[in-house]
Amino acid sequence: MGAATAAVGLPDGPGSGAHRVGAAAAPRLRLEEVYDAHVDFVWRSARRMGVPQEAVDDVVQEVFLVVHRRLDDFEGRSSVKTWLFGILLRVVSDHRRRHRRKGGLAPLPEALAAEPDRSCPAEQLERRTQLELLHALLMGLDDDKRAVFVLAELEQLTAPEIADALGIKLNTVYSRLRAARKEFEEALARHRAREARR
Repeated sequence: MGAATAAVGLPDGPGSGAHRVGAAAAPRLRLEEVYDAHVDFVWRSARRMGVPQEAVDDVVQEVFLVVHRRLDDFEGRSSVKTWLFGILLRVVSDHRRRHRRKGGLAPLPEALAAEPDRSCPAEQLERRTQLELLHALLMGLDDDKRAVFVLAELEQLTAPEIADALGIKLNTVYSRLRAARKEFEEALARHRAREARR
């Protein structure tokens, strides 16, 4: 996890490493394997890109329908993870367009669904509060900066992997990430100042 998100106090999530699959080195990918290895990443990324809780399952399903249709086209020149994120961005964009025509997206819910947690209630509340803060800070970034920030800070992808996933130049990744980190840290500082005044 990057320094900016570590400031919120969240631990590294599962499945944060990139999975490289070379076209010649690995057998053909199977949908079940891709799904099992990456569904959590796609779900988290959909939420972090602003998809409302009630629509995440539909978006994730759409992503894997696209994967099913395009699996034979995957050549292994990038990681499966970056390929999936590129698909996710297009699905999220289509989802937003459909909802704008229907009257707009629902606001981001205050509470975020988490995996079953066996920690004490105080720890669960603290984690939920941290997640709510993280999502609120992420929603303050525009889509371009948020995508780069999520991949770099939360999913720990390298700048070249991010450039590949988003179809942008490497220098663009660095400039967006620099701007996103600055905005994120400023928003976090404002939040902490408000909390200190209470």
